[in-house]
Amino acid sequence: EVQLVESGGGLVQPGGSLRLSCAASGFAFSNYAMGWARQAPGNGLEWVAGISASGMTTSYANFVKGRFAISRDSAKDTLYLQMNSLKPEDSVVYCCAKYPGEIVVMVTTDYVNWGQGTQVTVSS
Repeated sequence: EVQLVESGGGLVQPGGSLRLSCAASGFAFSNYAMGWARQAPGNGLEWVAGISASGMTTSYANFVKGRFAISRDSAKDTLYLQMNSLKPEDSVVYCCAKYPGEIVVMVTTDYVNWGQGTQVTVSS
C-alpha cells in the first residue's frame, strides 16, 4: 500500500524558512516522479513543485520560483520542500504526491497518491 506522510509544517514569521518532508513507503520511490501541491480552505489543489524520478529535473509554479526548492533522497525514500522567504499567502496545507511515471508533471489531477498534508502558517 502506498503511503505518503508529510511533516515539518508549523508557524513561521514572514521571511522565514521551513523544510517539509514526505516519507514514502509501499512503492519503489526512486522509480517515480513526485510533487508538492497546496490547498487553502475552500479552494482546490494548487500545484507547487515537481521532481523527476531521477531527481535531475525539477519544475516550479511561478509563485514559488526562487523561493522554494524540491529535492529527494532515494536512500531515505523521502521527498523534501525547502521553503524560504515565506509570505503570509503561503499559509495553507501542503501535500506531497506520487506521479505514476518518471517525468515531472504540473497537473495535480495526474497524480494518483496523496498524503494527508501538513499545515504551514506564516504570521508575525
